[in-house]
Amino acid sequence: DIALIKIKPNENLPVAEIGDSDKLRVGDWVMAIGNPFGLEQTVTAGIVSAKGRVIGAGPYDNFIQTDASINPGNSGGPLINVRGEVIGINTAMVPSGQGIGFAIPVNMAKKLIPQLAKGKVERSYMGVLLQRLTPDLARSLGLKEAKGALVAEVQPGSPAEKAGVEVGDVIVTFGGKRVDSSSDLPWMVATAGVGSKVSLEYLRKGEKKTLDVTLEALPQEGIAQAPKPDKEAATSKIDGFGISVTDATGEGNRPARGVEVINVTRSGAAYPIGCPHL
Repeated sequence: DIALIKIKPNENLPVAEIGDSDKLRVGDWVMAIGNPFGLEQTVTAGIVSAKGRVIGAGPYDNFIQTDASINPGNSGGPLINVRGEVIGINTAMVPSGQGIGFAIPVNMAKKLIPQLAKGKVERSYMGVLLQRLTPDLARSLGLKEAKGALVAEVQPGSPAEKAGVEVGDVIVTFGGKRVDSSSDLPWMVATAGVGSKVSLEYLRKGEKKTLDVTLEALPQEGIAQAPKPDKEAATSKIDGFGISVTDATGEGNRPARGVEVINVTRSGAAYPIGCPHL
């Protein structure tokens, strides 16, 4: 989560310059600043180990991985390049590993700040369920390479359905930007802007096609809603996973087994296990 705080200083304060995280390259030197374990103003140095990391933190995973030491207490601190520009926000680390930390690219925050200033973040959506395009799937679809985002489902009445997107389409560009995998597309769609008309380039049965889709506002409720259970039925919320379940009902003469998932939220750990909704 990112918070925007307004202050009225009594004197001029030094301001950190904001850089361009898109210009980062793997191997670039960076520094992390924070208060790990309460040790104030700790500076650690390292390099950019990878870009675009997906760590299961949510639908918009796109982290900078660095070996600059990040520990509990660093969260929210800046990741800085050699010119002293902030290019990331320190966010997470792998407790069982060494030198595996993650930062939110500052360009992602840049897109949210104008909306935060208004008090509300509104994301656009297209209305599709994506599936990762594996080499085997690519071959079965007659594609030369496993690049793009495979459409596994199109939501009824969604902008995608209205535009003519179909199950099995492989989206390869969005608004002129290349889509290499299903993880590339969620952030592109979310930040394109409600009401914007975006050109899609996609492959259908091996043939390249284009269409325009007009994006709408992402509904604020949970991403998946099943019919509400009977009042008599016990409903449980599983914290951390972000799901609510109830007793399963059997079909016909078959006994009920397991539980039925009745709600899934975007912030829970269960969301990234499935395919991303856009």
